[in-house]
Amino acid sequence: MANHSSALKREKQSRQRRLRNAGVKSRIKTAVKKLDQSLTGGGAEAARPLLAQAVSLIDRAGSKGVLHPRNASRKISRLSKKAHKRLAAAV
Repeated sequence: MANHSSALKREKQSRQRRLRNAGVKSRIKTAVKKLDQSLTGGGAEAARPLLAQAVSLIDRAGSKGVLHPRNASRKISRLSKKAHKRLAAAV
């Protein structure tokens, strides 16, 4: 437990950041799940805006430091590859 004022402040800041980062990661997971459901359901045209939304959320998280930039890039790459593969198969 923190014993001095600066440590108390850092603890409070860490708690705030952890909650904010958890919210961002939760929105990313939700967007990716919606995209997966759309791709497996066969709604190819409905999946395109969902892909754009998921990529935007991941990219923003990478630039804000919630995710490491390379981690965000890797997630976007894998998600795009999977989506384009399924969209091409649907056509």
